[in-house]
Amino acid sequence: MTNLPPVERFTSSSGVDIYRLPMLLFPSDFTGHAFILDGAGPLTLVDTGSGMGRSNQDLLDGFRQIGERYGKTITLGDIKRIIITHGHIDHFGGLAFVLEQTDAAVGIHELDLRVLTNYEERVIVATKALGIYFDRAGIAPSQREALFSMYGFAKKHVTSIAVDFSIEDEQIIDGMEFIHTPGHCPGQVCIRLGDILLSADHVLSRTTPHQSPESITHYMGLDHYADSLRKLLRVEGIELALGSHEDAIHDLYGRINAIRASHNRKLDRIRKIMRDQGAPMTIVEISQAMYPDVEGYHILLALEEAGAHIEYLYQHGQLSIANLKQIEAEPNPAILYELHD
Repeated sequence: MTNLPPVERFTSSSGVDIYRLPMLLFPSDFTGHAFILDGAGPLTLVDTGSGMGRSNQDLLDGFRQIGERYGKTITLGDIKRIIITHGHIDHFGGLAFVLEQTDAAVGIHELDLRVLTNYEERVIVATKALGIYFDRAGIAPSQREALFSMYGFAKKHVTSIAVDFSIEDEQIIDGMEFIHTPGHCPGQVCIRLGDILLSADHVLSRTTPHQSPESITHYMGLDHYADSLRKLLRVEGIELALGSHEDAIHDLYGRINAIRASHNRKLDRIRKIMRDQGAPMTIVEISQAMYPDVEGYHILLALEEAGAHIEYLYQHGQLSIANLKQIEAEPNPAILYELHD
Protein backbone atom coordinates (compact mmCIF):
# COMPACT_ATOMS: atom_id res chain seq x y z
CA MET A 1 0.00 0.00 0.00
CA THR A 2 1.36 3.41 -0.98
CA ASN A 3 2.05 5.67 2.00
CA LEU A 4 1.41 9.31 1.25
CA PRO A 5 3.14 12.29 2.88
CA PRO A 6 1.04 14.58 5.08
CA VAL A 7 -0.79 17.67 3.91
CA GLU A 8 1.47 20.74 3.88
CA ARG A 9 0.69 24.45 4.05
CA PHE A 10 2.63 27.12 2.21
CA THR A 11 1.96 30.87 2.55
CA SER A 12 2.70 33.16 -0.39
CA SER A 13 4.07 36.69 -0.17
CA SER A 14 0.58 37.84 -1.19
CA GLY A 15 -0.90 36.25 1.93
CA VAL A 16 -2.54 33.19 0.36
CA ASP A 17 -2.45 29.95 2.33
CA ILE A 18 -1.85 27.06 -0.08
CA TYR A 19 -2.65 23.59 1.21
CA ARG A 20 -1.08 20.73 -0.75
CA LEU A 21 -3.13 17.51 -0.58
CA PRO A 22 -1.37 14.27 -1.65
CA MET A 23 -3.32 11.56 -3.49
CA LEU A 24 -2.72 8.18 -5.10
CA LEU A 25 -3.95 8.94 -8.60
CA PHE A 26 -3.63 5.53 -10.23
CA PRO A 27 -3.21 2.09 -8.62
CA SER A 28 0.30 1.86 -10.12
CA ASP A 29 1.73 4.03 -7.29
CA PHE A 30 1.38 7.21 -9.38
CA THR A 31 0.86 10.03 -6.90
CA GLY A 32 0.07 13.71 -7.20
CA HIS A 33 -1.49 16.70 -5.52
CA ALA A 34 -4.56 18.85 -5.34
CA PHE A 35 -4.34 22.31 -3.79
CA ILE A 36 -6.69 24.44 -1.71
CA LEU A 37 -6.22 28.20 -1.92
CA ASP A 38 -7.38 30.16 1.12
CA GLY A 39 -7.13 33.91 0.67
CA ALA A 40 -7.45 34.21 -3.12
CA GLY A 41 -11.12 35.13 -3.26
CA PRO A 42 -13.63 32.32 -2.72
CA LEU A 43 -12.17 29.15 -1.26
CA THR A 44 -10.64 27.47 -4.32
CA LEU A 45 -9.70 23.87 -5.12
CA VAL A 46 -7.02 23.41 -7.79
CA ASP A 47 -7.42 20.02 -9.51
CA THR A 48 -9.43 17.09 -8.19
CA GLY A 49 -7.36 13.96 -8.71
CA SER A 50 -8.26 11.09 -11.02
CA GLY A 51 -11.42 9.79 -9.37
CA MET A 52 -9.94 6.30 -9.64
CA GLY A 53 -9.14 3.81 -6.89
CA ARG A 54 -8.58 5.61 -3.60
CA SER A 55 -8.05 9.06 -5.16
CA ASN A 56 -11.38 10.46 -3.95
CA GLN A 57 -10.84 9.14 -0.43
CA ASP A 58 -7.33 10.59 -0.37
CA LEU A 59 -8.81 13.96 -1.29
CA LEU A 60 -11.26 13.75 1.61
CA ASP A 61 -8.46 12.65 3.92
CA GLY A 62 -6.52 15.74 2.87
CA PHE A 63 -9.39 17.99 3.92
CA ARG A 64 -9.52 16.20 7.27
CA GLN A 65 -5.77 16.61 7.79
CA ILE A 66 -6.01 20.36 7.29
CA GLY A 67 -8.16 20.52 10.40
CA GLU A 68 -5.95 18.14 12.36
CA ARG A 69 -2.62 19.75 11.44
CA TYR A 70 -3.53 23.40 11.05
CA GLY A 71 -6.78 23.89 12.96
CA LYS A 72 -8.66 25.02 9.86
CA THR A 73 -11.93 23.19 9.23
CA ILE A 74 -12.64 22.94 5.49
CA THR A 75 -15.05 20.57 3.76
CA LEU A 76 -15.80 19.99 0.10
CA GLY A 77 -19.03 21.89 0.64
CA ASP A 78 -17.00 24.99 1.52
CA ILE A 79 -15.27 25.01 -1.88
CA LYS A 80 -16.76 27.73 -4.10
CA ARG A 81 -14.42 27.57 -7.10
CA ILE A 82 -12.53 24.78 -8.86
CA ILE A 83 -9.62 25.40 -11.23
CA ILE A 84 -8.48 22.54 -13.47
CA THR A 85 -4.87 23.19 -14.49
CA HIS A 86 -5.14 21.09 -17.65
CA GLY A 87 -7.21 18.44 -19.35
CA HIS A 88 -5.48 15.25 -18.23
CA ILE A 89 -7.55 12.73 -16.35
CA ASP A 90 -5.35 12.61 -13.25
CA HIS A 91 -6.25 16.27 -12.73
CA PHE A 92 -9.98 16.33 -13.51
CA GLY A 93 -11.20 12.73 -13.22
CA GLY A 94 -12.45 13.36 -9.67
CA LEU A 95 -14.48 16.41 -10.68
CA ALA A 96 -17.84 14.61 -10.79
CA PHE A 97 -17.28 13.29 -7.26
CA VAL A 98 -16.41 16.76 -5.98
CA LEU A 99 -19.43 18.36 -7.65
CA GLU A 100 -21.72 15.92 -5.86
CA GLN A 101 -20.82 17.80 -2.67
CA THR A 102 -20.50 21.40 -3.83
CA ASP A 103 -21.98 23.77 -6.40
CA ALA A 104 -18.58 25.39 -6.99
CA ALA A 105 -17.92 27.16 -10.29
CA VAL A 106 -15.52 25.23 -12.55
CA GLY A 107 -12.87 26.90 -14.72
CA ILE A 108 -10.28 25.66 -17.20
CA HIS A 109 -8.24 27.19 -20.03
CA GLU A 110 -10.23 27.56 -23.23
CA LEU A 111 -7.98 25.14 -25.17
CA ASP A 112 -8.89 22.32 -22.77
CA LEU A 113 -12.50 23.35 -22.20
CA ARG A 114 -13.95 20.80 -24.62
CA VAL A 115 -12.11 18.01 -22.83
CA LEU A 116 -14.54 18.62 -19.97
CA THR A 117 -17.68 19.78 -21.77
CA ASN A 118 -17.46 17.37 -24.74
CA TYR A 119 -15.44 14.55 -23.24
CA GLU A 120 -16.84 11.72 -25.34
CA GLU A 121 -16.16 13.69 -28.53
CA ARG A 122 -12.58 14.42 -27.50
CA VAL A 123 -11.88 10.74 -26.76
CA ILE A 124 -13.15 9.70 -30.20
CA VAL A 125 -11.24 12.44 -32.04
CA ALA A 126 -8.04 11.87 -30.06
CA THR A 127 -8.22 8.10 -30.55
CA LYS A 128 -8.63 8.58 -34.30
CA ALA A 129 -5.62 10.92 -34.38
CA LEU A 130 -3.60 8.42 -32.35
CA GLY A 131 -4.42 5.68 -34.86
CA ILE A 132 -3.11 7.84 -37.70
CA TYR A 133 0.02 8.48 -35.64
CA PHE A 134 0.48 4.73 -35.11
CA ASP A 135 0.34 4.18 -38.87
CA ARG A 136 2.87 6.92 -39.59
CA ALA A 137 5.12 5.78 -36.75
CA GLY A 138 5.31 2.26 -38.17
CA ILE A 139 3.34 0.34 -35.54
CA ALA A 140 2.73 -3.27 -36.58
CA PRO A 141 -0.98 -4.17 -36.92
CA SER A 142 -0.53 -6.86 -34.26
CA GLN A 143 0.45 -4.21 -31.68
CA ARG A 144 -2.32 -1.70 -32.32
CA GLU A 145 -5.06 -3.29 -30.20
CA ALA A 146 -2.86 -3.55 -27.12
CA LEU A 147 -1.70 0.06 -27.47
CA PHE A 148 -5.26 1.33 -27.91
CA SER A 149 -6.29 -0.63 -24.83
CA MET A 150 -3.51 1.00 -22.81
CA TYR A 151 -4.51 4.42 -24.09
CA GLY A 152 -8.15 4.00 -23.09
CA PHE A 153 -7.77 2.17 -19.76
CA ALA A 154 -8.46 5.21 -17.55
CA LYS A 155 -10.91 7.06 -19.76
CA LYS A 156 -14.09 5.02 -19.38
CA HIS A 157 -15.25 6.28 -15.97
CA VAL A 158 -15.42 9.95 -17.02
CA THR A 159 -18.31 11.78 -18.71
CA SER A 160 -18.80 15.35 -19.89
CA ILE A 161 -19.17 18.06 -17.24
CA ALA A 162 -20.32 21.67 -17.55
CA VAL A 163 -17.73 24.44 -17.22
CA ASP A 164 -18.69 27.81 -15.76
CA PHE A 165 -15.81 29.98 -16.97
CA SER A 166 -12.71 29.75 -19.15
CA ILE A 167 -9.23 31.00 -18.37
CA GLU A 168 -6.97 33.07 -20.62
CA ASP A 169 -3.25 33.78 -20.60
CA GLU A 170 -2.21 36.65 -18.29
CA GLN A 171 -5.67 36.76 -16.72
CA ILE A 172 -5.73 37.77 -13.05
CA ILE A 173 -8.59 36.54 -10.87
CA ASP A 174 -8.59 37.42 -7.16
CA GLY A 175 -4.80 37.69 -7.16
CA MET A 176 -4.28 34.45 -9.09
CA GLU A 177 -2.18 35.21 -12.19
CA PHE A 178 -2.68 32.59 -14.90
CA ILE A 179 0.19 31.79 -17.26
CA HIS A 180 -0.67 29.67 -20.30
CA THR A 181 2.11 27.12 -20.83
CA PRO A 182 1.09 24.73 -23.62
CA GLY A 183 3.21 21.73 -24.58
CA HIS A 184 2.52 18.98 -22.09
CA CYS A 185 -1.17 19.72 -22.65
CA PRO A 186 -2.86 22.35 -24.88
CA GLY A 187 -4.58 24.22 -22.04
CA GLN A 188 -1.91 23.80 -19.38
CA VAL A 189 -1.80 26.78 -17.02
CA CYS A 190 0.51 27.70 -14.18
CA ILE A 191 -0.87 29.88 -11.39
CA ARG A 192 1.20 32.58 -9.74
CA LEU A 193 0.36 33.60 -6.19
CA GLY A 194 2.89 36.21 -5.12
CA ASP A 195 6.26 34.47 -4.83
CA ILE A 196 4.80 30.96 -5.24
CA LEU A 197 4.00 29.29 -8.55
CA LEU A 198 1.69 26.32 -8.95
CA SER A 199 3.58 24.79 -11.86
CA ALA A 200 1.09 21.94 -12.46
CA ASP A 201 2.68 19.43 -14.88
CA HIS A 202 4.72 22.04 -16.73
CA VAL A 203 7.71 21.90 -14.38
CA LEU A 204 8.31 18.99 -11.99
CA SER A 205 11.12 18.55 -9.48
CA ARG A 206 12.60 15.25 -10.75
CA THR A 207 11.13 14.10 -14.04
CA THR A 208 10.88 15.91 -17.34
CA PRO A 209 7.13 16.13 -18.05
CA HIS A 210 5.91 13.80 -20.77
CA GLN A 211 5.79 15.13 -24.33
CA SER A 212 3.51 14.02 -27.13
CA PRO A 213 3.59 15.12 -30.80
CA GLU A 214 1.49 18.03 -31.98
CA SER A 215 0.47 15.80 -34.89
CA ILE A 216 -1.80 14.02 -32.38
CA THR A 217 -3.17 17.11 -30.61
CA HIS A 218 -2.73 20.77 -31.50
CA TYR A 219 -0.78 22.94 -29.02
CA MET A 220 1.14 19.96 -27.71
CA GLY A 221 4.62 19.05 -28.88
CA LEU A 222 8.17 19.94 -27.89
CA ASP A 223 8.23 23.24 -29.78
CA HIS A 224 5.31 24.61 -27.74
CA TYR A 225 6.77 23.17 -24.56
CA ALA A 226 10.18 24.77 -25.14
CA ASP A 227 8.51 28.13 -25.80
CA SER A 228 6.55 27.78 -22.56
CA LEU A 229 9.70 27.02 -20.58
CA ARG A 230 11.32 30.17 -21.96
CA LYS A 231 8.16 32.07 -21.05
CA LEU A 232 8.45 31.03 -17.41
CA LEU A 233 12.11 32.03 -17.32
CA ARG A 234 10.92 35.60 -17.94
CA VAL A 235 8.60 35.51 -14.90
CA GLU A 236 10.63 37.11 -12.12
CA GLY A 237 10.40 36.71 -8.38
CA ILE A 238 9.32 33.09 -7.96
CA GLU A 239 10.84 31.69 -4.75
CA LEU A 240 8.98 28.37 -4.68
CA ALA A 241 7.21 26.24 -7.29
CA LEU A 242 4.73 23.53 -6.36
CA GLY A 243 4.23 20.93 -9.07
CA SER A 244 1.22 18.67 -9.33
CA HIS A 245 3.55 15.70 -8.75
CA GLU A 246 6.78 15.16 -6.85
CA ASP A 247 8.50 17.62 -4.49
CA ALA A 248 8.53 21.38 -4.09
CA ILE A 249 11.01 23.22 -6.32
CA HIS A 250 13.18 25.80 -4.57
CA ASP A 251 15.07 26.91 -7.69
CA LEU A 252 12.50 27.14 -10.47
CA TYR A 253 14.84 28.78 -12.95
CA GLY A 254 17.60 26.24 -12.42
CA ARG A 255 15.09 23.42 -12.77
CA ILE A 256 13.77 24.87 -16.04
CA ASN A 257 17.28 25.00 -17.45
CA ALA A 258 17.89 21.41 -16.34
CA ILE A 259 14.73 20.29 -18.17
CA ARG A 260 15.82 22.16 -21.30
CA ALA A 261 19.21 20.44 -21.13
CA SER A 262 17.49 17.05 -20.76
CA HIS A 263 15.49 17.58 -23.93
CA ASN A 264 18.61 18.71 -25.78
CA ARG A 265 20.29 15.46 -24.76
CA LYS A 266 17.34 13.50 -26.14
CA LEU A 267 17.60 15.38 -29.43
CA ASP A 268 21.33 14.61 -29.55
CA ARG A 269 20.57 10.96 -28.79
CA ILE A 270 18.17 10.73 -31.74
CA ARG A 271 20.71 12.29 -34.09
CA LYS A 272 23.35 9.81 -32.91
CA ILE A 273 20.99 6.84 -33.30
CA MET A 274 20.22 7.90 -36.85
CA ARG A 275 23.87 8.52 -37.74
CA ASP A 276 24.85 5.12 -36.37
CA GLN A 277 22.01 3.42 -38.26
CA GLY A 278 23.11 4.98 -41.55
CA ALA A 279 19.69 4.39 -43.11
CA PRO A 280 16.21 5.95 -42.86
CA MET A 281 14.27 5.01 -39.72
CA THR A 282 10.67 5.04 -38.49
CA ILE A 283 9.53 6.52 -35.18
CA VAL A 284 9.04 2.99 -33.85
CA GLU A 285 12.63 2.04 -34.68
CA ILE A 286 14.02 5.19 -33.08
CA SER A 287 11.81 4.75 -30.02
CA GLN A 288 12.99 1.16 -29.56
CA ALA A 289 16.60 2.30 -29.80
CA MET A 290 16.03 5.07 -27.24
CA TYR A 291 13.94 3.02 -24.81
CA PRO A 292 14.79 -0.66 -25.38
CA ASP A 293 13.60 -1.94 -21.99
CA VAL A 294 10.15 -0.35 -21.60
CA GLU A 295 7.08 -2.53 -21.08
CA GLY A 296 3.31 -2.12 -20.87
CA TYR A 297 1.94 1.42 -20.85
CA HIS A 298 5.48 2.79 -21.01
CA ILE A 299 5.74 1.52 -24.61
CA LEU A 300 3.04 4.02 -25.56
CA LEU A 301 4.69 6.80 -23.56
CA ALA A 302 8.03 6.05 -25.24
CA LEU A 303 6.44 6.20 -28.70
CA GLU A 304 4.93 9.59 -27.91
CA GLU A 305 8.08 10.95 -26.27
CA ALA A 306 10.35 9.87 -29.13
CA GLY A 307 7.79 11.09 -31.66
CA ALA A 308 7.64 14.54 -30.07
CA HIS A 309 11.42 14.92 -30.37
CA ILE A 310 11.49 13.57 -33.93
CA GLU A 311 8.71 15.99 -34.86
CA TYR A 312 10.75 18.85 -33.36
CA LEU A 313 13.83 17.93 -35.38
CA TYR A 314 11.73 17.70 -38.54
CA GLN A 315 10.02 21.04 -37.85
CA HIS A 316 13.42 22.67 -37.37
CA GLY A 317 14.85 21.36 -40.62
CA GLN A 318 17.17 18.75 -39.15
CA LEU A 319 15.36 15.70 -40.57
CA SER A 320 14.00 14.88 -44.01
CA ILE A 321 11.45 12.33 -45.20
CA ALA A 322 13.05 9.57 -47.25
CA ASN A 323 9.96 7.89 -48.74
CA LEU A 324 7.96 10.74 -50.28
CA LYS A 325 6.87 8.72 -53.31
CA GLN A 326 5.41 6.03 -51.06
CA ILE A 327 3.61 8.66 -48.98
CA GLU A 328 2.17 10.19 -52.14
CA ALA A 329 0.96 6.84 -53.46
CA GLU A 330 -0.39 5.13 -50.32
CA PRO A 331 -3.10 6.21 -47.84
CA ASN A 332 -1.03 6.42 -44.65
CA PRO A 333 2.30 4.56 -44.74
CA ALA A 334 5.02 4.62 -42.12
CA ILE A 335 7.25 7.67 -42.52
CA LEU A 336 10.97 7.06 -42.91
CA TYR A 337 13.14 9.85 -41.54
CA GLU A 338 16.76 10.61 -42.34
CA LEU A 339 19.18 13.27 -41.17
CA HIS A 340 19.07 16.39 -43.30
CA ASP A 341 22.47 17.24 -44.72
